[in-house]
Amino acid sequence: MPGIDLNADIKFLPGVGPQRGKLLKEQMNISTLGDLLLYYPYKHIDRSRVYHTYELSGDMPFVQLRGQILSFTVEGVGRKRRLVGHFTDGHEVVDLVWFNGIDYTRRNYREHVDYIVFGKPTFFGGRFNITHPDIDPADSLMLSTMGMQPYYSVPDKVKKRGINSRTLEHLTNNLFGMLKEALPETLSPSIIGRFGLMSRDEAIRAMHYPKSAQQLSQATYRLKFEELFFVQLNILKTTQERQKRVSGYLFSRVGQLFNDFYYHHLPFPLTEAQKRVIREMHGDMKTGRQMNRLLQGDVGSGKTMVALMTILIALDNGFQAVIMAPTEILAEQHLATFQQLLGDMPVRVELLTGTVKGKRRKAVLEGLEAGDVHILVGTHAVIEDNVKFKRLGLAIIDEQHRFGVAQRGKLWSGYDMPPHVLVMTATPIPRTLAMTVYGDLDVSVIDELPPGRKPVKTLHQYDERRNSLYHELRTQIGQGRQAYVVYPLIKESERIDLKNLEDGYEQLRQAFPDLRISKVHGKMKPSEKDEQMRLFASGETQILVATTVIEVGVNVPNASVMIIENADRFGLAQLHQLRGRVGRGADQSYCILVTGYNLGQDTRRRIQIMTETCDGFEIAEEDMKLRGPGDLEGTQQSGIAFELHIANLGKDGQIVQQARDVAKEVLARESVCPAAENTVLWQRLRELNPNPMDWSQIS
Repeated sequence: MPGIDLNADIKFLPGVGPQRGKLLKEQMNISTLGDLLLYYPYKHIDRSRVYHTYELSGDMPFVQLRGQILSFTVEGVGRKRRLVGHFTDGHEVVDLVWFNGIDYTRRNYREHVDYIVFGKPTFFGGRFNITHPDIDPADSLMLSTMGMQPYYSVPDKVKKRGINSRTLEHLTNNLFGMLKEALPETLSPSIIGRFGLMSRDEAIRAMHYPKSAQQLSQATYRLKFEELFFVQLNILKTTQERQKRVSGYLFSRVGQLFNDFYYHHLPFPLTEAQKRVIREMHGDMKTGRQMNRLLQGDVGSGKTMVALMTILIALDNGFQAVIMAPTEILAEQHLATFQQLLGDMPVRVELLTGTVKGKRRKAVLEGLEAGDVHILVGTHAVIEDNVKFKRLGLAIIDEQHRFGVAQRGKLWSGYDMPPHVLVMTATPIPRTLAMTVYGDLDVSVIDELPPGRKPVKTLHQYDERRNSLYHELRTQIGQGRQAYVVYPLIKESERIDLKNLEDGYEQLRQAFPDLRISKVHGKMKPSEKDEQMRLFASGETQILVATTVIEVGVNVPNASVMIIENADRFGLAQLHQLRGRVGRGADQSYCILVTGYNLGQDTRRRIQIMTETCDGFEIAEEDMKLRGPGDLEGTQQSGIAFELHIANLGKDGQIVQQARDVAKEVLARESVCPAAENTVLWQRLRELNPNPMDWSQIS
């Protein structure tokens, strides 16, 4: 064990103190000495090379110069005031520029003294400039031994209080100086030997102060593997324990309701993928263990039909079912779909949302408790304390990433046995994310669209070519089709220059005076929204202008055009969801992504991906590569019980798979013959997750 307590408050580290300690805790989540060790640099720069001023070019990332400041000048006034130091190494002059900390800089740096200057050169005003450079007295740095200098990410609020990357470097250096013994190992000898891993002590030290790029690479791999291994071990161990102890209702029968629906009410043949998924679910529910399954299916793949047929199995076995949706629009869509599909079958389906009140609400609640309501469709209203089922056997969560973990868990709290759980999402989940975030769920995938569906053609159109866009729109409407036009905002924002729904609505009315146009956004009263949606769904209006409230839950097969204004402001997953509102009929449909000419590299890549593929899983993988998992919907409510400091689920898929395979092997061997060398694994798992939550029952 190290000679100091790594759980000690960060304020006790020399150079920190109470004020800095509070700042590090609140702004950077560095509360203990151990937290500082795990706050890894985001990059390293080789400080051994010194350049001459005549070698500079505008495309260099960072350079190091040795020379003197000839003079200082203060330019500008007020907020535009800046300090310029005219620096030379005896060849050419470079301007060092400070916009902040001018008085501090002027007091601490002197003319005609040798300094080492470090920063990024840019060419402006006829000479090279380095803004806010690092400056050290030349005799204070041993450049030949500095090697690769760490650079730490520091929020602006913290920088303004005097803590920058160099400060963190000094603090980390202080801490390593206090660690007289090696940091404890967390992996077993067999895992370390099998993969030729560095020790944990060597890896953490090398992450901050590597001697070479090769050593940094080895340290990075070791620490990524360790993080991902414990995530997988936690998930798989939790799943194993749940399967041992949690029983489930036995749904042994496929009875009259299911068969009557299948043979007499099914409006179209099921795809092979739908049949396979229903078999997988029934296979779970007839084992006597709780089903805990994630159903992934791209937009339009028929998840709702699968959900209904799974519900009918529950009803045939004498149980009730609930389906919880994130919005009233989607809940009402499910209700209408279920009622239409079931027709005159003896199944009572009811809706429970925030707008269901009075006598109607009372009747629903009484029917649930008596067992007369067989299927409850609703929003978060279904988890209120006064909602009680007589015999809840199946809980379905639709678009589950919209709900918090605690909300979902309330669905079946207070019951003797948890119901079978089906989690549905139309947002395809990248494989590495599914293994990690939903690693404790069995996964079913509907990877086949219903027959007759044509892939949506996706086009990129520049805003300046609006006449051409409107011509294409009129052509489609002239053929009897309908169109969506989606905007990211409701009203104009002075800070964000976007087309807004209100202006767009007026513009479309002027361009198409002979057409009827509906308008829907999230701030309308539910009754107004419902009426506008009804007009569009019935074909009485030809164009629906909307915000992203129509992302899920709207099904108008006659709509064949989706125009997305300011498409560059949407993520890939959202663009794909919106595109899924068209292409639901037999006719060719189009999605038109409208942007300005000025697009960044990542944005241009997003648009390109959308025009090249309709495969939701391919899009999800690309989205994760571009944005990283932390930005994807749902990961903040996931089964990752502890923080990832260095691993990246978007880029480390191979290590995720490797870590999962090793974790499976460890658990399999432990179940046969526990090994003493694995004690270190269980000890580390308890440290990382001292209060384990059974995510498997509430995902």
